[in-house]
Amino acid sequence: MFFVDTIEVSGLGNRSYLAGGGRTAVAVDPPRDIDRVIAAAARRGVRISHVAETHIHNDYVTGGLELARVTGAAYLVPAGARVSFERTPVEDGDRTVIDAAAGLTLRAVATPGHTPHHTSYVLEEGTAAVSVFTGGSLLIGTVGRPDLVEPRLTEHLARAQHASVHRLATELPDDTAVLPTHGFGSFCSSAQAQGNSTTIGKERASNEALTRDVDAFVADLLAGLDDIPAYYAHMGPANAAGPAPVDLTPPAVADADEIAARLAAGEWVVDLRNRVAFAAGHVAGSFNFEAGGQLASYLAWLIPWGKPVTLLAESAEQLAAAQRELVRVGIDRPAAAATGEPGGWVRPDETLASFRRAAFADLAGRYPAQDVVLLDVRRTSERAGGSIEGSVHIPLHTLHRRLDEIPDGRVWVHCAGGMRAAVAASLLDAAGRDVVAVDDAFAVAEDAGLPVRTG
Repeated sequence: MFFVDTIEVSGLGNRSYLAGGGRTAVAVDPPRDIDRVIAAAARRGVRISHVAETHIHNDYVTGGLELARVTGAAYLVPAGARVSFERTPVEDGDRTVIDAAAGLTLRAVATPGHTPHHTSYVLEEGTAAVSVFTGGSLLIGTVGRPDLVEPRLTEHLARAQHASVHRLATELPDDTAVLPTHGFGSFCSSAQAQGNSTTIGKERASNEALTRDVDAFVADLLAGLDDIPAYYAHMGPANAAGPAPVDLTPPAVADADEIAARLAAGEWVVDLRNRVAFAAGHVAGSFNFEAGGQLASYLAWLIPWGKPVTLLAESAEQLAAAQRELVRVGIDRPAAAATGEPGGWVRPDETLASFRRAAFADLAGRYPAQDVVLLDVRRTSERAGGSIEGSVHIPLHTLHRRLDEIPDGRVWVHCAGGMRAAVAASLLDAAGRDVVAVDDAFAVAEDAGLPVRTG
């Protein structure tokens, strides 16, 4: 008998896995906060004997090296990956016994495309393939991006990606479970996963990489690629060098004077409360990145790399959860933090700032007008599906560098659902603009009476 446990890393849109028998197990693509993986092994009563990486990750800092060190496990890393630490190099076709008593073996299958060295691992029970850990190769209904390594390699890797998923589909039975790392919101995926589970047979019937010829597939894949998160540039080198252990102890406590001093020094002060609470009252100059959701992805994408960050949270639990998310993308130690109510984060002579929230229906009666600027902060690929006539388009991840491009007037800012609009509104508010955050679904904009154009 065997088991496969999924460890969700929802904030990054990824998954990690623990698979084994009754005694030992392998951890595949583990997150940096390895205590979650160790706890999963403890619940199963197994020892982690192996840690396997499908590739050198570009979207998060791995916990693989530290997990192998702590547990004494063998660290399986594709042989083609250039790393600065000792590991067990894995070549195409290599087999590793995971649990001899259960007859479990891990077979390496070279699947270049997401990276040149990408490797998938087939979990075999006896001679039967039961699951395949596909990392950033074959995803649910899509494939991993081929453009994260080097621009000149993108088309070559896209073609390799097509060949790799065909190899998996050819070599594995239809009922083999496909277990990818990316695709659940991760920007490493070329598209959003279509569902939560799949098999080789299902993908063979529906995945465009398996139903279209290579030229058509590659052309559409390359045309659909969106911007790469800026922090990705730091993830690969950190993983190749060997990440340091994490420190999740609480950061130093900041009082109102220190918060003001850090803002005055140009540091980032990030309020983790929900967007409704932030809009109602916040420290002037602070930015709003809601805890949960995609906090790590968007904060890491926007913040100048290495800039000190102070976190403001409504509770110690919210702070700890955010700190855990941030270490996964290399934001290791907040400069300081404060918890409680925003009234305690400002000095007695200061007042809290605020701005208005609204729905598209509220905007419809005011737009277009000379003193109203409508700002769309969605990604370019989203806007291609429809936009409000006359709106200014500046994707959120570029906004902090392009504030001077926004025309004069009250800025109504929207995204697809409200979360990114709230981040953008906080950036604009901190810059002294008169702003309204549209906290509404873009899908209702046309019904609300706004002039939406498609294409």
